Formats: sequence, C-alpha cells, structure tokens
Amino acid sequence: MRIATRFASRTAASSMVVAAALAFVGFQAAGQTASAAAKEASSVVTCTTANTKLTVTEVSRPINHLLLKATNTGTKPCYAYSAPHLRAGADAQAPLPWAQETTPQAVVVLEPGQSAYAGITTSSPEGEGGATTKTLGVFFADKKGGATSTEKTLKLPNGGVFFNSAATVTYWQDNAADALVW
Repeated sequence: MRIATRFASRTAASSMVVAAALAFVGFQAAGQTASAAAKEASSVVTCTTANTKLTVTEVSRPINHLLLKATNTGTKPCYAYSAPHLRAGADAQAPLPWAQETTPQAVVVLEPGQSAYAGITTSSPEGEGGATTKTLGVFFADKKGGATSTEKTLKLPNGGVFFNSAATVTYWQDNAADALVW
C-alpha cells in the first residue's frame, strides 16, 4: 500500500512540475506574441489628410450618392477609424451623421497604396430644406471617434451638389460596393 501511495504522490508531483513548465512556456510565448503585436501596432498610424489622397466622385447608382475614396500615400499602414467627418459646404454648422447600420466589424487598415471608401447620401425626398454646395470638407476620425485636426476641402462634381437634412455618410469600407449599398 505504501509503495502505491508513494508512486501516486511521485506521479502527481511529476505531473504538477510538467504542468508548471508548460504553463511557463505558454506564458513566455504569450508574452512574445503580445510583444510582437504591440511592435506591429506601433508601426501603424492613423489615416489623416497628410498621409492620404482624397477624391469624391458622383455615382450613377444609387441616385443622390457620392463616393469618397481615401488612398494611403504614406510609407506605413494607416487605420481608417470609424467614418469621415464631413462638412457639406463652407458654412455647414454640423458634420453629416454617420449611417450606423454600416459599422464594420473591424477597423479598416490601409497598406501603402490601398484605398478605403465611404458612401455619401446627399439627399432624399424625406429630407427637409437643403441647398447646393460646391465643396466638401473632410476630416478623418481618430481612435476615439473625434475629428483629426486638419481638414481637406474637395470640390464637388458638376459645380455643386444638392444636400438636404437626409444626408449621411457610411463608415469606411474596404471596397466601393459595400460603401454604396446599405
């Protein structure tokens, strides 16, 4: 009986040592993975008007829509957080609201040369008031959703576009089709 007890005790002790060693190795690997992820994340910057090229174009379908395209012109990947803050016209007092139903599952990351897209609904029959504007002010969002400090002003197609109270903008998408269908 004593031999069986000693054997069981030694087996349990050996198992605990092996489990502790495996846990330590796992902890070290997790630490190395977290360190690598932190290093990789530090090489990604926020997309801004300084490291992207912005264009706005009219689309044939759906009607009363524009497509905003942001192309990373920098040397590092950049995060296109949330949605752009848009100012329709120089005298606009508030940014266009974001279309909440277009929230992506993850932040759009733009490698150098890649583009992100946001769809803009300019007006609808349900909207009120409105005016034709010639420019669109664009601010990128930061990690917390606030506007970055530098605005880029774009000329709108056809010498101006009509905006009313129904105007909205989508969150950044990684392809144009998703930006225009919601």
